[in-house]
Amino acid sequence: MNYQQTIDYLYQQLPMFSRIGAAAYKKDLHNTVALCGALDNPHKKFKSIHIAGTNGKGSTSHMLAALLQQAGYKTGLYTSPHLKDFRERIKINGDMIEENFVVDFVERTRDITAQIEPSFFELTVVMAFEYFAQQQVDIAVIETGLGGRLDSTNVVTPVLSIITNIGYDHMNLLGNTLQEIAGEKAGIIKPHVPVVIGEYLPETKTIFLEKAKACNAPIYFASDTYAVSDIHTDIHALHCKVTDTTCGITEDFTLDLNGLYQTKNLCTVLQAEGILMENGFKINNDAEKYACAHVKSLTGLHGRWEVIAENPVTVMDVAHNEDGIKQVLQQLQFNGIAPEQTHFVIGMVKDKDINKVLSLLPSNANYYFTHAHIPRALSAEQLLLKAKGYHLQGAVYDDVNAAIQFARNKAAAGDVVVICGSVFLVGEVNV
Repeated sequence: MNYQQTIDYLYQQLPMFSRIGAAAYKKDLHNTVALCGALDNPHKKFKSIHIAGTNGKGSTSHMLAALLQQAGYKTGLYTSPHLKDFRERIKINGDMIEENFVVDFVERTRDITAQIEPSFFELTVVMAFEYFAQQQVDIAVIETGLGGRLDSTNVVTPVLSIITNIGYDHMNLLGNTLQEIAGEKAGIIKPHVPVVIGEYLPETKTIFLEKAKACNAPIYFASDTYAVSDIHTDIHALHCKVTDTTCGITEDFTLDLNGLYQTKNLCTVLQAEGILMENGFKINNDAEKYACAHVKSLTGLHGRWEVIAENPVTVMDVAHNEDGIKQVLQQLQFNGIAPEQTHFVIGMVKDKDINKVLSLLPSNANYYFTHAHIPRALSAEQLLLKAKGYHLQGAVYDDVNAAIQFARNKAAAGDVVVICGSVFLVGEVNV
């Protein structure tokens, strides 16, 4: 097979969560363990950092990878899903996995794949492990797919675990309460491995403390250690001060990830950085500051409050659940954008809590309902029907790019167009 035939095989022959949803989710690690075993356990041949969380884990993974590679470490990065190109999932120092490796790996694993029938995610996780091992990375940042305890990535024993936050998402798989969801995410905590918690709620903190105690794992709460102040943004950057409350030292930071919520991820990364340095990693202040200001160029991250056009300002953000949409609304309010000045190009997938998201959106904003072209997507017509129940009005578009063009044409000077609701919708935007 050539590369395109290989990708077609991966998408069409293997159960893929992004396409079909829960039917692709395997609730145990058996297949991943079997695949790793057949390849001489590549996940045991490099150091790793394991990151879970409801929101922010992708940004945190990229920020941490940027920090490590700028400090001189050969840094692997595994994230999901991708926006445009499958190879976005597996990178070393910002460079995507080579096409030839993808083809060769799929060919080499055809027999065991036929035998155990892994999901798309299970096979691609092990592909990343094999690539990082062969390329002899110094460290790899590994993002969970969803959950943690039963996630395919959870075969690693990392040098550091990170849980960014807990919110309502994938309740059909992870549980209906924050405590249940936190319990699943806490499943990445390993014996004697330090863990950083980015944000917590009273009902989730206890879950983390109990799991860390049971594993004799040192636990750190970033939001208790770092305080952010003097936040201001321009169109392509965020500027803030961060105070380490344990010593009173305050530093200035500039982030090219300019969403307000990135300040929370920054605190998580700084807490993680301190632990890594205590364990022998060398990261100087210049590398830290440069990495934070150049995450997108160092790692290739996109879709996080990303301004893709001006006049009118047009932003895409992968926010797709309750907490994500709340952050988008907070960002608009912070930027002084009234609801009637906001044009939402929105599409969602069927298995999200669509009613909760719609209930948060302002009725006096402008809406352009659309959908990604995957089986999991809720049709634009169905989304409009649900939206009317919350007094949200708009038209239907079969293609996100057509919706964006209509929104930009209608928007007045000073208005903002926001594309959100689904990672897969953002992935179809022509930039």
